[in-house]
Amino acid sequence: MAEESRRVVMIVWDGMRPDFVTPELTPVLWRLREQGVWFERHHSVFLSSTEANGTALATGAYPRHSGLIGNLEYRPAIDSHSPIHTEDLSAIRKGESAPGTPYLGVSTLAEILHAHNFTTAVAGTKAVALLHDRALRTDRTRNCPVLFATNTQPPELSSMLAGTLGPQPLLASPNSARDEWTTRALLEQFWKKGVPRYSLLWLSEPDYSQHKHAPGSPEALAAIQGSDRILGAVLNELDRLGLRATTDVVVVSDHGCSTVTEDVDVAACLKACGLDAQREFKSPPKPGQIMVVGNGGSSLIYVTGHQDKVIEQAVRVLQHQAFSGNIFTRNGRWGSMRLSDALIDSPSVPDVVMAMRWHLKTNAYGCAPLIYHDGTTYKPGDGMHVTLSAADLHNVCVAAGPDFRRGITNDIPSGNVDITPTVLAILGVVPARWPDGRVLVEALRNPHSKPAAVRARRLTSKAELSDGIWSQYLQITEVNGVRYFDEGNGQFTHKAGTPK
Repeated sequence: MAEESRRVVMIVWDGMRPDFVTPELTPVLWRLREQGVWFERHHSVFLSSTEANGTALATGAYPRHSGLIGNLEYRPAIDSHSPIHTEDLSAIRKGESAPGTPYLGVSTLAEILHAHNFTTAVAGTKAVALLHDRALRTDRTRNCPVLFATNTQPPELSSMLAGTLGPQPLLASPNSARDEWTTRALLEQFWKKGVPRYSLLWLSEPDYSQHKHAPGSPEALAAIQGSDRILGAVLNELDRLGLRATTDVVVVSDHGCSTVTEDVDVAACLKACGLDAQREFKSPPKPGQIMVVGNGGSSLIYVTGHQDKVIEQAVRVLQHQAFSGNIFTRNGRWGSMRLSDALIDSPSVPDVVMAMRWHLKTNAYGCAPLIYHDGTTYKPGDGMHVTLSAADLHNVCVAAGPDFRRGITNDIPSGNVDITPTVLAILGVVPARWPDGRVLVEALRNPHSKPAAVRARRLTSKAELSDGIWSQYLQITEVNGVRYFDEGNGQFTHKAGTPK
């Protein structure tokens, strides 16, 4: 059983790549790494997007069980005509009240801790923080505040924060000023009457600046330095309060980041090949119509009525495209892989999920890879993620404190799904349903078991078509049955003598 004085603070550097953790750029994080554990082979879940990984960090569950697979999804019970933003408060409330499948299929770490009468505090510059603690406040949770972007739970906290901290700074690149405001909300207000057993601080950087200027840009590097200063402020406050020795600090990112090489329009591509593909429906959808939901480095394709013929046609079109990386369907037919291979076979999963192709080429700042992007939100040269590239899937994780070993590099694969079970183990809480992830016993000072040997697997699929061959692979490692995705990609190879 954990000591009653034990606390855990998790700090998320949104979009942080591990190759940017250096003594020069991130001196505070580097020192924390030397004091604790550096997780050398840490992984995001696929889709490698913020909301999917925010949910994985919040629940310890793969998307197949949490039910949330992307930043944007099509959920007809919430909106029958347009995609929803999965972190949006109104979408969450509608989803929770809709009949059938619950909005999230598993409990979050905060909800589990509340059930055991533990206090929590959640502060996020981005709205994804709401996915960690979305329930309406009750007597039990009235002292468990939540800040998510410009909103709070309970709602009256917003005016209190504005009155004491001043208005939130305007969005800028770097967005460090707004991240600092969020940090002050946590340290000066949410911790004012005592530091709770669990706290989450979600920063917008370096993701915000990488999207606008690409990984490795001067703006993105300045944003990383800003996040490092914020980490220093949190550690200094724990020192000032005399709590550092009894507090475990976990610094993690939700995903990595790549650079856009070309914008594509998957809906237009399908439509040009005779399929009725839309980005939104202007009238109630008819059987066979397709909703395409771009998530940057991946596209979600929903076929009304789940008609096999239409799904096959869509797969065949995608297999011929230069931008296609990996293609997943429910049953892994037609040369695709199964949605279950990527652990995204949730109740509301699309009929087809396509990860964009990536190339091991560098951007203007020497950072690889380059990826295709579905949409117009970002232009070539901007940062993006959500593919199965190693740069998107491999993210940062550092843990230090009384429960973690000191000064080691953990080369056993780990992932975002492992954070919640590890925190629960540290706090001595046994949930009603154990998460999908594992306790990172190899990193703890007093482990109760040893991790199994690492098992590597490479999944492949291909389709021999009249004019060429479509092939794809997915590289996986597993520890104790927990699956981590290293990379995946695909390509179409034309047969000699056939028209392109």
